Amino acid sequence: MDHWFTRNIVEPGKLPLLLALSSFVLTFLATRTVTRLIRAGRGPFRDVTTGGVHIHHVVPGVVLTLVGGFGSIGARGQVAAAVCALLFGIGAGLVLDEFALILHLADVYWTEQGRKSVEAVVLTTALVALVLGGSSPLGVDSLTPEERRDRANVLLTVGTNLLFVVVALLKGKFRTAVIGALVPFVALVGALRLARPDSPWARRAYRRRPRARARAGLRAYRHDRRWAGLTRRFQGVVGGFPDHAPAPDGRVPPPSGGDGGPSGGKGDPSGGKGDPSGGDGSPP
Repeated sequence: MDHWFTRNIVEPGKLPLLLALSSFVLTFLATRTVTRLIRAGRGPFRDVTTGGVHIHHVVPGVVLTLVGGFGSIGARGQVAAAVCALLFGIGAGLVLDEFALILHLADVYWTEQGRKSVEAVVLTTALVALVLGGSSPLGVDSLTPEERRDRANVLLTVGTNLLFVVVALLKGKFRTAVIGALVPFVALVGALRLARPDSPWARRAYRRRPRARARAGLRAYRHDRRWAGLTRRFQGVVGGFPDHAPAPDGRVPPPSGGDGGPSGGKGDPSGGKGDPSGGDGSPP
């Protein structure tokens, strides 16, 4: 085990990346645990406020990310690089835990839109793990040393894989495209399969092809029916289940307390207006 760790992590210089990934995941899990305890009114944890302003943990997260990122540029020695990697991972974990807040510019932590934070963390973890495992963007790692010296082969490989990624994006398959940037075969599958019915590709390419449009809608429906529930349960177990949406008569259930409460923190179900449209059910 020690020999494997030295050969695959230490010698290639991937130890800082491993430390950053580990601190990133642990920070996210610890933060979600604390916010769930605050939400339930348990434990010694409380919201941080100053001057009546609720301080979200994305604020110290941004500071730590900047310190770790800039520090790693000028770090000399393994110890300094390891410390900067830990700081960067902790800061990134705090920032992406509130990714939905940054995206919507509203406190949607415990709403349906807040699930996007969990999705961003899971996707980031998967991508960094792939890089840690040896994958390189756009299939460059699949080239032999001789092929890498041939600029034409490099440009052809990168350009082809980039084309697959772009097509997958246009077909509304964001997760497939992102993962496909590191695993080209995934992008190829996403590029060849039918587009999502609400994607730019479908709106243009299927405009005069009713059969293709119908098949795309049916496939998306079957996919969402099969995977959306499982995805939502996973997100709920990892990051906490969102507050209930407002009732048809406009009444909102009482807040469950914690991390913001009625004053506008993360326990306020009205912060994100309870819009249930956050889960788009896009294919992985």
